[in-house]
Amino acid sequence: MLAVVGPSGSGKTTLLRLVCGLLGPDEGSVRIGGQEQAGVPPERRPVAMVFQGYALFPHLTVRENVGFGLRVRRVRRGDRDARVHEAAQKLGLYDLLDRQPAELSGGERQRVALARALVRDPAVFCLDEPLSSLDPLLRADARRELADLLRADGRCAVFVTHDQSEAMTLGDRVAVLRDGCLEQVDTPRALYDAPATPFVASFVGTPAMSLLRRGSQVVGVRPEHVRLVPGQDAFVHAVEDHGHEVQVLLDVDGGRLVARVPVGDAPPVGSRVGVVLGRTTTWPVG
Repeated sequence: MLAVVGPSGSGKTTLLRLVCGLLGPDEGSVRIGGQEQAGVPPERRPVAMVFQGYALFPHLTVRENVGFGLRVRRVRRGDRDARVHEAAQKLGLYDLLDRQPAELSGGERQRVALARALVRDPAVFCLDEPLSSLDPLLRADARRELADLLRADGRCAVFVTHDQSEAMTLGDRVAVLRDGCLEQVDTPRALYDAPATPFVASFVGTPAMSLLRRGSQVVGVRPEHVRLVPGQDAFVHAVEDHGHEVQVLLDVDGGRLVARVPVGDAPPVGSRVGVVLGRTTTWPVG
């Protein structure tokens, strides 16, 4: 599973459209399973797209929605029904086949959209922010279900999201885009521990890595590597209680630091503290 993440306008959806054949590349190529896709129309590519709003037909039942693409491709009814039932069983939709989308929860509609893609037996799933319309509680469960389904089937998936936490938990690899350019592609752990650029450092992690200007270098440090000690190095700008931890925002020479501290150990706002930096990452300015 490749998660593609980046701010709005970075090229995430454009990348999916290139894979699906809805757009053609100005240069370079798209290969699926080693096969060049230039000239292959979208309907003939071994790709299934799951859209952000699920794009279910409101007047069709779940059964008809799931089998719609097969019917358009004139798959025989017996084969079509068998594939629809198999996908429905895998995704826990069997008892919902005769309902319409308006009768389903957000999580159920997501599973219908996945089932419709699954019946095509694609080589690649392209998922364009399929969880964005779910509320936070449903979203966490749906994320786990999605990962379990795709990994159990051994499916290749390109998953676009604007949520970097979602990308880090879902992706075996994560690609970070910025203004149409690939900043870094790596495992989630490598992105977190060794960001290739200050942009990746500032985009990956909650809270993000703090970036300080120190002469000709930019120095990055994660909140867990900032230790507070007695001293006068930093001004305590704010204290944020997140329940399981407290984050302290510090004004220091060169910028702002965020430190994670245990509950009950935060210094008062407006005080001054000393700072010891643990592991850091540096990049040249510019």
